[in-house]
Amino acid sequence: MGAAILHLWHILDSHKTVLDQSIVIDTHIGQSSQPIQGCKQEPVSNATNDQFVDDTETIHASLEELDSSEDATELVDIGKKLPHTSVVAHAPGWTIFRDLYMSNGTLYILSSNRSFPEIRMMTSTPLPAFNTPENIAAREPNAQQMDFVTPEEAQARWGGKSQLGEINRVLSIDGNTFFINDPDQFLGHYYHFVGELFFGAWTFWAGAWSTPANDPQTAFDLSPPSPPHIDRVIFPHADAQGWRDDTGFNAYFLRAVFPSLNVEIKDDWEDRIIVTATRDRAWHFPVVLIADRSASFRGSICGSETQRTASEAFEIMRSQHQLLGHHVGGWWQPVRKAMWDFASAVPSPVRRVDPDTELSNLLLPMPEKIVITYISRQGGPRRKLREVDHVDLVAALEALVARKGAGWELLVIQAEQIPKDEQIQVAARTTILLGVHGNGLTHLVFTRPTRASAVVELFYPGGFAHDYHWTARALGMDHYAVWNDTYMTHPDEPEVNYPEGFQGNEIPVNGATVARLIEEHVDKRAAEA
Repeated sequence: MGAAILHLWHILDSHKTVLDQSIVIDTHIGQSSQPIQGCKQEPVSNATNDQFVDDTETIHASLEELDSSEDATELVDIGKKLPHTSVVAHAPGWTIFRDLYMSNGTLYILSSNRSFPEIRMMTSTPLPAFNTPENIAAREPNAQQMDFVTPEEAQARWGGKSQLGEINRVLSIDGNTFFINDPDQFLGHYYHFVGELFFGAWTFWAGAWSTPANDPQTAFDLSPPSPPHIDRVIFPHADAQGWRDDTGFNAYFLRAVFPSLNVEIKDDWEDRIIVTATRDRAWHFPVVLIADRSASFRGSICGSETQRTASEAFEIMRSQHQLLGHHVGGWWQPVRKAMWDFASAVPSPVRRVDPDTELSNLLLPMPEKIVITYISRQGGPRRKLREVDHVDLVAALEALVARKGAGWELLVIQAEQIPKDEQIQVAARTTILLGVHGNGLTHLVFTRPTRASAVVELFYPGGFAHDYHWTARALGMDHYAVWNDTYMTHPDEPEVNYPEGFQGNEIPVNGATVARLIEEHVDKRAAEA
């Protein structure tokens, strides 16, 4: 119900003018385990002191300033020089900074002017989100969350007296950091953690360091270069359990995809605050991505259209041609493959596309076998099909697979009853992912991209949510919403709605309709060859 709460919040908040706060600086770097250094440390604009970046402005820095050939190990000596803060990329709720500072819990932008995105589009107070005007107002940021400091003020507060041989009282947190400025309200949920938060973070991170490419063939690229290494993630408002889900998949994901990642939690952040509580010293982040859920909902795309925070990251990078393989989730492939490798998963083989076909470079191959994976929720406590409909659905799918022959396979699983490795192994083989709206459909982000890949999501009639719909489409997959014996797909998807019965255990579905939908979908995609 988190999406519903924040969707209603945006409606209440709609009297405010929300500007497009998107900024992208063109960059290109290779793989590196070091923070990105070597560019000039200047603010992103030469606007006057009290001016924010205009809502329609897109900033482009010289590519040469950020060329990967520069020695990334030549770090600024923070003891002698305090580099100015700059923005690498920004969209509502997603901002990559160079040279950001923290003292006594406040993040500081060190600059001689204020030509930066509006602070409310970058950060918020870390309160849980509720659908009340008071809560909406309370989550607006203040100077405790983020503030400006001039070079003179910074030198006066944190600077050493060089004539006496003193160094600056600033400690650099080496490497590249993800700073997740969210309460634990949504962190302990597999979809929101993996399919939204880290999906958005990786999308923004990968896009920010990519060279813009508008060649149609790159839209189907499944082998983009990996972005810079991520050294740590900080959850400043969650304890050790706050970012973990009940099934353990959040931790499984982090350790599989980022095995060397350092995870800091609320206690660690408070330690950093304590040692700077006197405000005469500070921490320095060479490169940091700040993710803020509430700020994303202040954006026009997330707040008005998708209710998915990752959509703000995705749309700005896609519109700037910064996402290689954006039709097939190519930029996500390093994450997907890391999960496959960790779980010893073997993705389903695909048919070779005829190189003489005119469209060969603009089509994904068909899978050698159509694998339908039905994730059943019948063993869970809520959001289940009527038992008779569940039985009829399985029977209809079995009949379809039997009629189609050896090139089709049906897997019926209850995810919570099989090991995590096996779940990823199943996802890697899956062509059609089917199930009632729920956490298990998050596995769509680990399926192999093929021309026939799709998600079939079963809703209580009249209900709809963007969670898996948006994520599937962002990865180039088709999505079908099923209401009993009716189904819909883009661009005719229904409005977001959570009717009585949405969370219940009497969800109806017509098995024959679902089987027919899947067959027609596969036939249509196969005919595109």
